[in-house]
Amino acid sequence: MALDSSKISSEKRIKKNTKRLGRGNGSGKGNYCTRGIKGQRSRSGGKGGLKRLGFKLQLQKVPKLRGFKSMAKKPETISLAVLEKNIPDGSEVTVFLLKQKGLIRNVKNGVKIVATGDIKKKLNIKNCLATKKAAEAIEKVGGKLVF
Repeated sequence: MALDSSKISSEKRIKKNTKRLGRGNGSGKGNYCTRGIKGQRSRSGGKGGLKRLGFKLQLQKVPKLRGFKSMAKKPETISLAVLEKNIPDGSEVTVFLLKQKGLIRNVKNGVKIVATGDIKKKLNIKNCLATKKAAEAIEKVGGKLVF
């Protein structure tokens, strides 16, 4: 006996019967079709308006958002402590070296060095932005910043 789609049957009933309204009083859902006799909910289009009224009160309670979030691409930040820990003394630091070491995710937006932590190694840093304090700390130790 070959198996094909006409032979397959399910034990359980998958599709639930829809409620057939307005098909005579014998069905139990005749005349008023489960809507009741009068009022807004018995009319056509009556239920949706009530939902909107309730939602308006909820919407008024939510505080308004002010301003906007800038779409400008920001450089990835890296601290002096991370440079101290992961890069050997006297080496040249570039964006590509930081990416290769796994210290940054994306090369496209550039890198900015932030003055968090201390640095004692002499590093030559190329094509990386730096904060004023970070630049001072790097030059104090004897390193260079080249843009």
